[in-house]
Amino acid sequence: MSIAEDLRPALGLPAIQTLAAADMAAVDALIRRRLSSDVVLINQIADHIISAGGKRLRPMLVMLAGHAAGGAGPEHHQLAAIIEFIHTSTLLHDDVVDESDLRRGRSTANALWGNAPSVLVGDFLYSRSFQLMVELDRMPVMRILADTTNHIAEGEVLQLLHVHNPDTDEAAYLRVIERKTAVLFAAGTRLGALASGAGEAVQQQLYDYGMALGYAFQIADDVLDYSANAEELGKNLGDDLAEGKATLPLIHAMAHADDATRQRLRGIVQDGDAGAMPEVLAAIHATGGLEYSRQRAVAYADAAGRALDGLPESEAVAALRGLARYAVQRSH
Repeated sequence: MSIAEDLRPALGLPAIQTLAAADMAAVDALIRRRLSSDVVLINQIADHIISAGGKRLRPMLVMLAGHAAGGAGPEHHQLAAIIEFIHTSTLLHDDVVDESDLRRGRSTANALWGNAPSVLVGDFLYSRSFQLMVELDRMPVMRILADTTNHIAEGEVLQLLHVHNPDTDEAAYLRVIERKTAVLFAAGTRLGALASGAGEAVQQQLYDYGMALGYAFQIADDVLDYSANAEELGKNLGDDLAEGKATLPLIHAMAHADDATRQRLRGIVQDGDAGAMPEVLAAIHATGGLEYSRQRAVAYADAAGRALDGLPESEAVAALRGLARYAVQRSH
């Protein structure tokens, strides 16, 4: 059954944010306390990116998974802060690697302060997240987070290998998404269940939910890079193309276009030719690349919804189900 056909309760994003508001206020307060450093530049850069807005989706998932698994409290708040620190550090590093100058509608840290400070503050946030996890003094937590950060680092390198590579296929694209995006979603939802004292089966259910949601969210994000309103999206449209990244809409177009168009698209990927965006869009539309990619995102969202089957119905489960729908229905 598709998420569009599922009649079970599923909350919309505003209702989810209202449900999670008290927990998220506690998480935000903890984040701000633990960001503090006596090195002024660290405070400036860390505050810039933490204050940039965003939906705080990853820490929210920790809290919702905790409630879905039986209840959440201060340990969940600390785990949510850890997940957000890890995510934020990857953003700082990503923007340097990608030479990005805009994120969430604001100048990136590297555009304002330079590459070296951004990388080093990203390292500070990584190390601060490990300080926070050691304070919890729980080996299963440390193992999950150590493995997760290692997978994320592998994903960064894997993505780098595919930059300007027109031979990147769907399988390679999905391997990058797994490590770069999905594993952190899955770690957050598993840790939420673990901290609630849930058994291995429920932890696995929520891990599977987070993994599928991560795939759905990233594929939908890559569709938006070729279809959204730039102002709403908060970044430059065509950034992926300019960086030489072949994401699913373009991968599908290269696999299904005629020979002449395929060769032209391969050259555009190799050159990172953002000026060729109209040609790329025409090829994507001609081959149904956007619709195919949306269908793949919906399939993962459906899988996320199915992973929740058997959990006792609650507002938290309805919120998780709602986030699966939101991942593929959003406009930014």
